[in-house]
Amino acid sequence: MAMGGQNNNRSIMAEINVTPLVDVMLVLLVIFMVTAPMMQQGVQVNLPKADTKAMTPVEESVVVSVDKSGKVFIDKDEVPAADLRKRLSAMFVSRAKKEVFLKADAGVPYGEVVRTMADIKGAGIERLGMVTEPAVK
Repeated sequence: MAMGGQNNNRSIMAEINVTPLVDVMLVLLVIFMVTAPMMQQGVQVNLPKADTKAMTPVEESVVVSVDKSGKVFIDKDEVPAADLRKRLSAMFVSRAKKEVFLKADAGVPYGEVVRTMADIKGAGIERLGMVTEPAVK
């Protein structure tokens, strides 16, 4: 005779408890949502493909170049480095797509390139692409 509520018919519980798994997944989701915006510090490199047809952009892309002597150009017009931020701000007032491509000579000191990048970002440019040559293998 069974006393005290003991059950002689012992069965194994076959269900998986997914509550801890859901809790862990929600915590990971929150962590990734918080850290994802901080991970956009990489350098964007846009290289064209040789076998595809080029798209015709609605707005003309702007290229800022720094030659080996340190001169700064917007497209083909030379701009004093001190006026770069002002000129870009004026150019992009009416544009919807605030994107600039930066071309810098390999001989330009790293500090000059970073200073130019800071001026471009300071002008309100949202996307900055670095133009590079493919590595020779």
